[in-house]
Amino acid sequence: MLSRPKPGESEVDLLHFQSQFLAAGAAPAVQLVKKGSRKSGDATRDQSPLQDHRDVVKLNDFPDLPPALVPAPPKRARPSLGCPLPEDEDPEEKLNRHDQHITAVLTKIIERDTSSVTVNLPVPSGVAFPAVFHRSQENRLVTSGKRSIFAQEIAARRMSESRVLSAEEVVPNLDPPEGAVTCETPTPRDQRDHILGNSHSFQGPHLITGKGLRGQEAQQEVQTIHKENVARLQAMDPEEILQEQQRLLAQLDPSLVAFLRSHSRTHEQKGEKATKEQRPGEPSVPVTKEEPIKSASPSEPTKEDKLEPGVPALTLPVTPHKEWLHMDTVELEKLHWTQDLPPLRQQQTQERMQARFSLQGELLPPDVDLPTHLGLHHHGEEAERAGYSLQELFHLTRSRVSQQRILALHVLSQVIGRAQAGEFGEQLVGSVLQLLLDAGFLFLLRFSLDDRVDGVIAAAVRALRALLVAPGDEELLDSTFSWYHGALVFPLMPSWEDKEDEGEDEEPPGEKAKKKMPEEGHRPPPDLARYDVIKGLLATNLLPRLRYVLEVTCPGPTVVLDIVAVLIRLARHSLESATRVLECPRLIETIVREFLPTCWAPIEGGPTPSLHKVPCAAAMKLLRVLASAGRNIAARLLNSFDLRSHLCRFIAEAPQELPLPPEEAETLCTEAFRLWAVAASYGHGSELYRELYPVLMRALQAVPMELSNHPLQPLSMQRIASLLTLLTQLTLAEHSTGNPQTGGNAPPSGENVTWTQVSGLQPLVEPCLKQVLKLLPRPEMWSALGPVPTACLLFLNAYYQTWSQQPSLCPEDWLQDMERLLEDLLLPLISQPPLSRLWDSLRHCSPLCNPLSCTPAPEALSSLVSLRCTGGCPSLSLAGSASPFPFLTALLSLFNTLARIHKGICGQLAAVLAAPGLQNYFLQCVAPGTAPHLTPFSAWALRHEYHLQYLVLSLAQKAAFQPVLTTNTALLHAMALALLSRLLPGSEYLAQELLLSCVFRLEFLPEYASGGPEAADFSDRLSLGSSGDPQCGRGALLVQACQDLPSIRSCYLTHCSPARASLLASQALHRGDLQQVSTLLLPVPKETLLPTDWPFLPLIQLYHQASDTPSGVPPVDTLGTAIRVLQWVLVLESWRPGALWTVPPAARLARLMCVFLVDSELFREIPVQRLVAALLARLCQPQVLPSLNLDCSLPGLTSFPDLYASFLEHFEAVSFGDHLFGALVLLPLQRRFSVTLRLALFGEHVGALRALGLPLNQLPVSLECYTGPPEDNLALLQLYFRTLVTGALRPHWCPVLYAVAVAHVNSFIFSQDPKSSDEVKAVQRSMLQRTWLLADECLRQHLLHYKLPSSSLPEGFELYSQLPPLRQQHLQRMASGVLQNGVSET
Repeated sequence: MLSRPKPGESEVDLLHFQSQFLAAGAAPAVQLVKKGSRKSGDATRDQSPLQDHRDVVKLNDFPDLPPALVPAPPKRARPSLGCPLPEDEDPEEKLNRHDQHITAVLTKIIERDTSSVTVNLPVPSGVAFPAVFHRSQENRLVTSGKRSIFAQEIAARRMSESRVLSAEEVVPNLDPPEGAVTCETPTPRDQRDHILGNSHSFQGPHLITGKGLRGQEAQQEVQTIHKENVARLQAMDPEEILQEQQRLLAQLDPSLVAFLRSHSRTHEQKGEKATKEQRPGEPSVPVTKEEPIKSASPSEPTKEDKLEPGVPALTLPVTPHKEWLHMDTVELEKLHWTQDLPPLRQQQTQERMQARFSLQGELLPPDVDLPTHLGLHHHGEEAERAGYSLQELFHLTRSRVSQQRILALHVLSQVIGRAQAGEFGEQLVGSVLQLLLDAGFLFLLRFSLDDRVDGVIAAAVRALRALLVAPGDEELLDSTFSWYHGALVFPLMPSWEDKEDEGEDEEPPGEKAKKKMPEEGHRPPPDLARYDVIKGLLATNLLPRLRYVLEVTCPGPTVVLDIVAVLIRLARHSLESATRVLECPRLIETIVREFLPTCWAPIEGGPTPSLHKVPCAAAMKLLRVLASAGRNIAARLLNSFDLRSHLCRFIAEAPQELPLPPEEAETLCTEAFRLWAVAASYGHGSELYRELYPVLMRALQAVPMELSNHPLQPLSMQRIASLLTLLTQLTLAEHSTGNPQTGGNAPPSGENVTWTQVSGLQPLVEPCLKQVLKLLPRPEMWSALGPVPTACLLFLNAYYQTWSQQPSLCPEDWLQDMERLLEDLLLPLISQPPLSRLWDSLRHCSPLCNPLSCTPAPEALSSLVSLRCTGGCPSLSLAGSASPFPFLTALLSLFNTLARIHKGICGQLAAVLAAPGLQNYFLQCVAPGTAPHLTPFSAWALRHEYHLQYLVLSLAQKAAFQPVLTTNTALLHAMALALLSRLLPGSEYLAQELLLSCVFRLEFLPEYASGGPEAADFSDRLSLGSSGDPQCGRGALLVQACQDLPSIRSCYLTHCSPARASLLASQALHRGDLQQVSTLLLPVPKETLLPTDWPFLPLIQLYHQASDTPSGVPPVDTLGTAIRVLQWVLVLESWRPGALWTVPPAARLARLMCVFLVDSELFREIPVQRLVAALLARLCQPQVLPSLNLDCSLPGLTSFPDLYASFLEHFEAVSFGDHLFGALVLLPLQRRFSVTLRLALFGEHVGALRALGLPLNQLPVSLECYTGPPEDNLALLQLYFRTLVTGALRPHWCPVLYAVAVAHVNSFIFSQDPKSSDEVKAVQRSMLQRTWLLADECLRQHLLHYKLPSSSLPEGFELYSQLPPLRQQHLQRMASGVLQNGVSET
């Protein structure tokens, strides 16, 4: 075997290897095969490989020296044996001449000859620009080839000068059409013609046009090429043509093949059209459908194969032309959308249809027929219906076309705005906003903010504002900023966590926070957004993106305002969100620098092109909202961003002098005052008062002039009210820094506001108050004043409060000034009829009296809190323009301050408490009814209403001994009890004051001095019909309770007082101790401060302590706490039953059971026994007993059967037959209650029956409540019979249940219901038989001869002296069966 050459061998070795290979005569590893000539067909294809003529290297003829470096001769190809190459012919030229492959034609590039082309100048016209060519003009052009619109337009203009039609286009087609049915047998020539296509007839070239060549040469060259092609095709057999066609299709690009086919079809259509035009008079020939060229791939179906038979042809409104753009190949299935719309389908049933919206976000009715030019029809589902569905809008937001994304976001923002406005109502099923959030709309907006197109960013910001910022929320909070504690607001954040934990055991708040904070930090944004939209957004780095948009892209004014509105909503969410807004890098710096500049170019009339470097009131409001979140944030804003200079800049000039639009200047000045007032609420910004004192005095002196202008401007009224609120906070700041009782957080003495600096404000504010009070008789003018009268009264309140705290001044001065104010201003005001009109309107504007006014809006979301409600804020509502609450609350606040300082004028001020409108309002507030559901808006509104109620009660407490209160003290006490159970978080100080003053004050219990105890005893004698010991009656217990009111108050202060930190924060806000105020955000209103059953709260806490402590160790002072609670509950049950109407009787029964579960000895104490007996008697009254329902869910109790099971265990262990304990055990065993309770006693605690020795005459309810209707539970009936037969239930052990069991067993054994099942009949027969055979004659007599229940008889029931005939016959039948068959044991 020959070896291969190895590295390092020389040429001599290679020649030696070659000689050995040739001598051996072996076959080469590679065979050279040469293709035959195309002209000779396949003659050379079968030729054997050239094995005899090998390329052999010979070195004999090689010269010894290398050749000179001269240009080498052209390389010539080696000729084949059959075709020797002439010496004078270039092989490349011959190869190019004989290469007939299609690629040789397409790749040959010939430069266009433009030497003979004439250039014509455009025709001059009278217009500045040439007419715009519209695409609809394209149908006039008849050109061939793919040409641009511009080229076609130029060709059309030259058509009038020279237009030569090719001869091939007008030659008639005389061949029969393809596909015509004939009877002759096709010949090979016919087959070839069929393959080549007879419709062509080789009338001219279709691909080669000769463009670019000179005129005559082009036509000649084209015809020459065409003749060669025709001759070549005619010389080939059909099989060869098909084989070559398949080979070409396999080599070419499929797109190129499609192009050639479409080009061929176009020429065929032109030829047919020309034939018809040339021979109009000839008879028509049968025209059949032309068969397209089939694809080379058998797996590729044709379009005609997809059409179903019988389907009508597609009717297009316009015939497509190939000259149109992208219309070279007409695909009919893609042109269905150009047809006329199908008729609108009429809805025949009540089935739901997909909601569709217009471009303005309006909900379109399903049967509306709109014209198509509105742009509301498209090619999606239900093309006949106008409008876009939410799914289609979502699809458009992901479009590659920016205009479509902008349009979709715009429509979605319009839909959200209309949904929040309540326009859709009940037309849609479900919530639109919730559906959008569930579909990921929130994160779609976040992704759109990262878009590169400014229009998409603007639309996304607009949609984000529409989603987050509810319409009317900011206007509502701004209009009430100057109310009594109007700057204090609840955080707009949801409280989902507490709703999830309602069924769990209560845990300390600190432990809950520790458990949930780590989980919250690791939650992904979608999970956070499901419960809190704001938190989910903040987790997506929204703030840096908004800062980038403001700082880098410099958007338009609308986008800037939208971004600022979104930031305000984020800041109102919580202290955490406000801190994140503040700490976002360069965000606040950008806002202060760009939108709160101290110098700017004057803005002329018209819209502002850009808000950058122009003061913006919304930016000032953002800083105010941030400052409201906390003391530290306010200090950082003032110190780090130099807001003092900005405040000086916008306050120093009057709004009319600022180079801004008038409305913007008014709003900017108002927001500057409010920002300063918020800072002053923490004691900050006092040094600005000295600098701007002349400015403030000038503004205050101009107030009377502005109030005299008519009509009054709302923006001016808001600015005046904000100015007065600022002065109020500055006055309180002097009180806080000058009061030695406040903490040590006061600023340095040089920055304090002194009394001298604020004492001159009162002479300027009081005339303003007198001026506005003159407008009180005119309701339209009074409502136009807005919060100005309220702000004046609140300033006077702060002024006198601060004046009375000045130790260096004479008290006689402020006392005399108060008397002067009372005589000159307040007494005339009290006697005015318009003030009575305000008291009368309280009931109509009260959310407590009108719970439906606080109904949440239809689109309210639990994960996105807003203050919207159904119906908005009409004029006759708490937040409406005609609301009396702000003015009356401020007036009562001033009255309380004057009454606290000057005791001598309490009687005169208390005259307002006798207003009939106020008394009617209180009567409706304490009446049983449905309280408003706790929503964000109801919490906000009720807080302001509770302020008025508390101030009325506080004034009544100060004037408790005045004769004006003798007629309505009971009503005021009932109001105090109701208010105590309704107060919301943030009002801890008010709850503490109510517990200290009104609730447990004897003066508010007039029944004690007017024969209430005696009336209670008389009522009990009438209802119970017994005359017991007077010392043990309810009257004596009530007297003792009234005498123990101080101890009762101390008990409730110990167990019901709020947390100390919350109490101190609330106290600082209500007392005006500004140095102790840490934030103006109130706690989240998850629930009321005290539960509705707060009178039982100490008892419940004792029960929990007893459950948690080791066995045998009772809680501290258990007896005293239990006695005080039972005394207070007895007082409420007797004299204030309305205070407990929210606590169902079943819940009161469960609380009484806790007395027995706290300690094994507590129920034996005589005071506890008497109090529990009296309360049990109240629960068993005929008017209360029907409402006792133990089967419903009870507040604070997971399951009453579980509690009753524990109660039975405790009774069985420690009761020792106590009758009161037994009465509580028997009360839930009534027939109308759940059978589970009776099964628990007779099935699991049978031993307790021996201790239930309560006599029949001491049963608190009628015996008929236990015996009727007959028992139908088979298991319980068997337990009744078993306990009777076995002797576990005997009349002298448990007389009540013995009578009950006998009654039910007797009714069962003598029951003859034909509908009874076989099992029941078998048990009934067996029980009767066993009864007949009982050895205990007494029990047998009772079971067989029972007649009716009767508590007066010793047995508890009457007996038949002789059985009725029906029962006697039934008994005899059963007895005879026993004698015949015997008794079968069961």
